[in-house]
Amino acid sequence: MTSNPANATHNLVDGSIQKSLIRMTMPMIIGMLMLFTFSLVDTWFISFLGTDALTAISFTFPLTFTIMSLAIGLGIGASAVVAKCLGGSEFARAREAATVINYISLLSACVVVLICWAFMGQIFTLMGASPELLVPIRQYMVVWFPGSVLMVCIMTGNSILRACGDTKTPSILMAAAGLTNAVLDPILIFGLGPIPALGIQGAAWATVIAWSLGFCYLFYLLIHKRELVSRHLPSKEAFSSSGKDMLRIGIPAAGANMMTPLAAGVMTAIAAGFGNTAVAAFGVGARIEPIATLIVLAMSSSLPPLISQNYGAGRMDRVEEAYRIAIRFILIWQLFVYLFLALTAGIIATVFSDDPEVIQAIELFVWIMPVGYGLQGIIILTNSSLNALHRPLSALYLSVARFFVFYVPLAYVGSLYFGLFGFFAGAVCGNLLMALISWRTFNRALSGEHALMEKTA
Repeated sequence: MTSNPANATHNLVDGSIQKSLIRMTMPMIIGMLMLFTFSLVDTWFISFLGTDALTAISFTFPLTFTIMSLAIGLGIGASAVVAKCLGGSEFARAREAATVINYISLLSACVVVLICWAFMGQIFTLMGASPELLVPIRQYMVVWFPGSVLMVCIMTGNSILRACGDTKTPSILMAAAGLTNAVLDPILIFGLGPIPALGIQGAAWATVIAWSLGFCYLFYLLIHKRELVSRHLPSKEAFSSSGKDMLRIGIPAAGANMMTPLAAGVMTAIAAGFGNTAVAAFGVGARIEPIATLIVLAMSSSLPPLISQNYGAGRMDRVEEAYRIAIRFILIWQLFVYLFLALTAGIIATVFSDDPEVIQAIELFVWIMPVGYGLQGIIILTNSSLNALHRPLSALYLSVARFFVFYVPLAYVGSLYFGLFGFFAGAVCGNLLMALISWRTFNRALSGEHALMEKTA
């Protein structure tokens, strides 16, 4: 039984930055690959139900990702606060913060889910869903929404483990959940023996069951086995102090992450102007993107604990080194990913649809949008690094600027002049401009931290 978080913590303040980053990122790649198969596998099996079902699940993406963004944001806050405490050797405060954070995540998830549930019909109507599509959309969401509360708690719990330098356990949990979902999907969607065919709702049930199993094991691990989270309710003082630290980072981080589904909702509405085939293609592309940017997303989870622990220890030289190594690698890696996707665009499109118009639209997406994934990597890693430096408002401002000054406006303008091609190309141009701004912003933040430390030395 672990009685001190220090005994469950990997020290990220000493040793090679590159080796630490590799050691933490590799398990996250496997875990996130399985995690993102949730939506990708769901989409693939649902595609057998026809174009209408595929379009319906595509409409759900912005709203489901809104809840996931809340989970990611709260997890970022959890990781930044706990990792900084550990870097400064404040182990009791780290456990206190981890305990408070889980209660805040549970309450926040319940509030957001209730709001989304109450306005579900209006939200999807505003996105352009027809009355006929609202029926399958609602069938999926009435199951997915309640289960998503568990997903938020899982993401926060995993972030606490990552803050301790343990990326292996969260990865195993995500992989197990993804595998469970993949096995249950065809059974619940199409039926097997006494189990009836539930259609699109079966995909939601498969996901919720997988989350339930993961939730039970994770919190047994955190509370009883590792003792990283207290079994007792936190005091009012602890709730106030730790809660403020976490929410100061978590709320802006959640807001920044929620810009993604909000922008996706607007982008889906723009795509709806080109017909259901364009919406279906954009929905498929939105599910390919996490797989194509898998290492970016894995590194966005492994890089912040490394930065936060070194920030807590006052090692800004190691913070700068970690950021530059990550950015350089991502740009090179995503170039190879783009070349692979461009060469296999036709194969990818036919996997998800046999409708010639949908296939053509998916191919167009794959040929254009992944050009900007390396640039997108710079943006994502910069935002996660700023949160790790306890500069959440800077990350929030960058996210707002990215989506509503560059990404969406340029995509919209491109669609007006060049149709679906211009829609995708405009989005890439938005990512290019934002990547340059993000790089400059982080370098200015580093200069500010160096100046502050010299002043206080």
